[in-house]
Amino acid sequence: MEILLLRLLFLTSLLCSPTHQARLVMDHSSTQLFEGTPVTLRCEELDTYEGWTVKRNTTKRLSTCGDGWGKWKWNTSSCAIGYIFAHDMGVYWCESREGAASSSIQLTVTGGSVILQSPVHPVMEGDDVTLICRNKTTSNLTADFFKDGSFIGQEPSGNMTFQSISRTDEGLYRCNINGQGESPSSWISVTAKPVKSPTSQAPPCASGPLQLMYTVGRHLVVFVPYFISTILMVSLYQVRAPENKVTFAVDHAPPTETEQEMDVKIEMSTKN
Repeated sequence: MEILLLRLLFLTSLLCSPTHQARLVMDHSSTQLFEGTPVTLRCEELDTYEGWTVKRNTTKRLSTCGDGWGKWKWNTSSCAIGYIFAHDMGVYWCESREGAASSSIQLTVTGGSVILQSPVHPVMEGDDVTLICRNKTTSNLTADFFKDGSFIGQEPSGNMTFQSISRTDEGLYRCNINGQGESPSSWISVTAKPVKSPTSQAPPCASGPLQLMYTVGRHLVVFVPYFISTILMVSLYQVRAPENKVTFAVDHAPPTETEQEMDVKIEMSTKN
């Protein structure tokens, strides 16, 4: 029974094991950075940091953290850039030893005095999203906002909020602070909200020890009756097996006394 339980635990863990896919995270909430800003990029995985590294593709070349830029820390799977330059602008992502890649982040580095703080990762349809136009010292200045080159509004606080953002809001945004300058442009991606199907949705797996025990218990409730019935059938077969041997022995039993007397009479008559 213990072996059966261990096997069931093993199968459950296989069914509930997530796909280990890393994602790139950074210690800033914006893809636009002022030149000279320190940045740390980290490959974040569910269970382990091993086997992933940070790569980038700039206008100069494709390279790995530690190859002329950044300081790689294996214990945290992170890449620290102490002073980011304009030539560090490019696409960054995590990559495993086997060649698997995470989603990427487009970093924009400016030597100017204005940036547009926008979400690092794509936002989901229906979420509230705020764009912040700021200079190096403050973010509470009147700013003009533009989408795909067209003026879309002025905000006295420098913040523009989209209530329940939709796919039509996806586009290229920038901002301008009068007398301060204009920010670079950033692309805002909006993903569709996933549709949940009750018929095709798989049951959730255990995410903790107690939930795992509960999941195993449910499997046992279904599996144990079949296991017990199988044991009973095997036991009944073993009990009934000797009866077949007895029947076989009866069919081949020695002749009775009457049959022996008849054989003797036949033998005597033959001799006479």
